[in-house]
Amino acid sequence: METADQAAEAENPRFDTKLVVILRDDLATWQKLNATLFLVSGIAATDPETVGEPYEDAAGGRYLPMFRQPGLVFAASGDQLRRAFARARQRDVALAVFIDELFTTPHDEANRAAVRAVAPDDLSLVGIAFRSDRRIADKVTKGLTLHR
Repeated sequence: METADQAAEAENPRFDTKLVVILRDDLATWQKLNATLFLVSGIAATDPETVGEPYEDAAGGRYLPMFRQPGLVFAASGDQLRRAFARARQRDVALAVFIDELFTTPHDEANRAAVRAVAPDDLSLVGIAFRSDRRIADKVTKGLTLHR
């Protein structure tokens, strides 16, 4: 017999992890969207547990699966983003990074070369994304506000 708490949990499951994107707040809208797209692809590509089952409509049309849990998108100044990056690295959080140079590179290999050419402390960060334990995510994002 299912309890009321179990039924509520099935409707609104709690997640032990958080999906997080942190974007620099001075970007143009197209840059924010582009960077977010690339950043979250790193999470989906490396952590199959983040992706749910395919979707299907009432007529049997099939659609691609998406993340199983909601994500949070934060806005940050350049300094705040740098601080969050450092906090994540101190906690060994696996990160996706997007730097200014990636807006001008023509393909994936050039993207990786652009990142490889710069030391971590010198990366011109546009955004980062990660999935981690929610307590760690809260420490990394401390002081940030959700993107509007």
